[in-house]
Amino acid sequence: MKRTHIALIIIIAVAMGAIMVSLGDASTYVNFEQAERNPGTKYTVIGYLDKEAAMNYDAQANRFSFGAIDKNGSKQKVIYHQPKPQDFERSEEITMKGFATDSAFIAEEILMKCPSKYNEKNEMAGNQNSYVN
Repeated sequence: MKRTHIALIIIIAVAMGAIMVSLGDASTYVNFEQAERNPGTKYTVIGYLDKEAAMNYDAQANRFSFGAIDKNGSKQKVIYHQPKPQDFERSEEITMKGFATDSAFIAEEILMKCPSKYNEKNEMAGNQNSYVN
């Protein structure tokens, strides 16, 4: 075999390994009930902030807890070992990556879909125009 063939085989093997690692790290989208069936397994849950549930931040433990509702309507307490994200209350949707325990969903990462600033500007412009006669 030529050296170029060997180098090409090594490059392909490394690329396949990188793809396998990235696919293995991809978490599965589930609801809270499915996550509770397999405690400790990492999942991704998409939901909304439960505005009726309490939000608490313990600075000494660096722990933020809040209530969330998944897309099936199941409510769950969520614990996030980071400070409360900025504009958390304004989020339209919350993507939580983590695992379930007996008492809560432990979020290791939180991504928020916030309202678009362009939608807010359009609503404000529409309201201003409606007052003009």
